[in-house]
Amino acid sequence: MNTLPIATTRQVRQAAVRLVREDGRAFAAVLLLNGLAALLGLAGPWLLGRIIDRVTHGATTGDIDRLGLLLLGCAVAQILMNRQARYLAHRFGERAGARVREQLLDRVLALPAATAERAGTGDLTSRGTTDATAVGETLRDAAPELFVAAAQALFVLGAILTVSPLLGSCGLLGVVGIALGARWYLRRARAAYLADRAANATLAGTLSATANGARTIDALGLQQQRLDAGRDAIDTANRARLRTLHLRLRFFAVINLSYTLPVVLVLPLGALLVAHHTVTLGAAVSAVLFLRRVEEPLDTIVVLLESVQSSTAAYARVEGLAATPAPAPTADREPADDRIRVTDVRYAYPDGPDVLHGLDLDLRPGERLAVVGPSGSGKTTLGRLLAGIDRPRTGTITVGGVPLADLSPERLRRQVVLVTQEHHVFLGTLRDNLRIAAPDADDPTLTAALDAVGWHHDLPDGLDTDLGPAHRLDGARAQQLALARVILADPHTLILDEATALLDPTAARNTERALAATLTGRTVIAIAHRLHTAHDADRVAVLTQGHLTDLGPHEKLVTTDGPYARLWHSWQG
Repeated sequence: MNTLPIATTRQVRQAAVRLVREDGRAFAAVLLLNGLAALLGLAGPWLLGRIIDRVTHGATTGDIDRLGLLLLGCAVAQILMNRQARYLAHRFGERAGARVREQLLDRVLALPAATAERAGTGDLTSRGTTDATAVGETLRDAAPELFVAAAQALFVLGAILTVSPLLGSCGLLGVVGIALGARWYLRRARAAYLADRAANATLAGTLSATANGARTIDALGLQQQRLDAGRDAIDTANRARLRTLHLRLRFFAVINLSYTLPVVLVLPLGALLVAHHTVTLGAAVSAVLFLRRVEEPLDTIVVLLESVQSSTAAYARVEGLAATPAPAPTADREPADDRIRVTDVRYAYPDGPDVLHGLDLDLRPGERLAVVGPSGSGKTTLGRLLAGIDRPRTGTITVGGVPLADLSPERLRRQVVLVTQEHHVFLGTLRDNLRIAAPDADDPTLTAALDAVGWHHDLPDGLDTDLGPAHRLDGARAQQLALARVILADPHTLILDEATALLDPTAARNTERALAATLTGRTVIAIAHRLHTAHDADRVAVLTQGHLTDLGPHEKLVTTDGPYARLWHSWQG
């Protein structure tokens, strides 16, 4: 399994800056309102100190009342500004999160099919769900609050230094301790959280593969093997999670000490300065209140720092899809025709020997070719190469004289479409599912495509029936839906690899014949696991251990003493 790329810290930072710039005014408004709210928050301790000094010097009740009303007004204004800032921050975060998810979807859809397959469903699923969700929540909640807390902490520390530089320096000791602890934590957290998310992705993939293959596992007696694989994945995920927990515990211990030390120093030092008339009682009280006030934003920073590190690791996985290497199309001309030629093709999967050995094949436009052979002979591999999913190790596969692998995905899909037994029914109506292949098709065209694959029109609302929890299609009907999409897409060449495997033999044969009639003039390549498909084809290609050992019409090959004749007679028997 190949691992998809992870974005570097610099790439994540650049991506975050781009997100902010795309909604820069809203982000600036959030920072401005929060900054004003933080400044208003400083008024409370300062005004309370002034009230204490006025009372000490015999101020009138009217003076105290005016300062009290000013204190109340500042508190109300701060609450209103905080509320508006939070509202704008949520709107900014939701818009930014939506852009992240849209970019992720575009990048996933642009991935080469082979890359997506080798990455595994666990990795892609976790990047598209938990990772994208973590990024969105951080942009909506944590990031604005982190900026606000940082601004509040700076303002409060500045206020303490203004009231009394000596007392303010005690507060800075706590900040130094937090800064040193944060530096230690940040140097280790990225790798730990990336490992945690990768382990969870592997665990999700392992559990998904076990659940999806439950019947096969039971039939082959692989229960213990899958249990061992599941336990290994769980153990790896637990170790990764404990590593992040260990880092947090040590970091929080430093934070708690950094909170306590300044207060322990300021209280006796403040009393000593007041006794020697170096500062007023009101100034000392204000300094202590400011010092207590700074704990709140610093505590917010500490808590959010853990969340931001986790979401930064998630963003690195999401943004890493942008760095996935995609083979750049090099063909600068359209294929001259629909003729497909396979010339001396060899292919090997990563770190393995060749599974195809020097294949030569010339497909005439409009021909129906059946590819048969024993299990493991290379039939499915050849189908993937003909569909442009994989590129030959050596040799060429051309369509109309143009290398198939050099065509852009859009041009390639106008030439060749591969249909397997793995189909997806999207949430939406039956009409929506069909129009994926032909957005402009009208209802009669959609109905004709369904008729061509033997569809039974028994859904309660016809084309308007919602497919999903209320109306789930079984495997056979999902295959029919996929084949109807193929008819609507109308490709020049169609490759069927077990595309009718979930249908019963009679329905499968009828469906294949209906497809052949509907796609008259199109090239159809059927990876045949039922030999009646070969019987109906114009030519049959026999693969044996990656070699092309027979090629010709069914009637001719069945009369010879070759590999196809032996397969046919064995199947008949």
